[in-house]
Amino acid sequence: MQTEETTLDKIRNRPRFKMYTHLSKETYAENLKKYLAEHKGEFSGNVNKEMATICVETEYEQYWQPQLALRTEIEDNHTVIRGVFGPSSSVWTFFMFLYFLFSILWMTFFTMYYVEKKIKSFEYPWALNASFVMLFCIAATYAAARIGQIKAKDEMKKLRKFAEESTLPFEKKI
Repeated sequence: MQTEETTLDKIRNRPRFKMYTHLSKETYAENLKKYLAEHKGEFSGNVNKEMATICVETEYEQYWQPQLALRTEIEDNHTVIRGVFGPSSSVWTFFMFLYFLFSILWMTFFTMYYVEKKIKSFEYPWALNASFVMLFCIAATYAAARIGQIKAKDEMKKLRKFAEESTLPFEKKI
């Protein structure tokens, strides 16, 4: 696993990694539980042999609070650890829903405006204004996501450190 921060790390919303290890799923889960117990005040989470979710403990809750989701699988007689950094699945799904909803509404309103102009009808005089409102809503959703990412930057660094220290010693080169 490469640990240098690259340009892609700065751009991506949900950075991922994949790593092979010589440990079994159960042994890796036990090691992860031990590491989590050693850093009790700093991290919290749920660990089992298939999946682990790690969060940084903070004094405040925010909507874009990052998590590290670790999934352990068996692939070609090797144990594979797949990690994803990002907000909780429900927050991610909610933001994607908002993007989808506002985009569809923007296309609908702009199409209504365009067709109205082409057939020289005046049934929907509000359609162009509504399409601009939807563009504003898309921009506001993007701004809310970026603000959440900026506020969670320190927590993402701590989660990256957690991932490096808890999984990197067990990496197996293939």
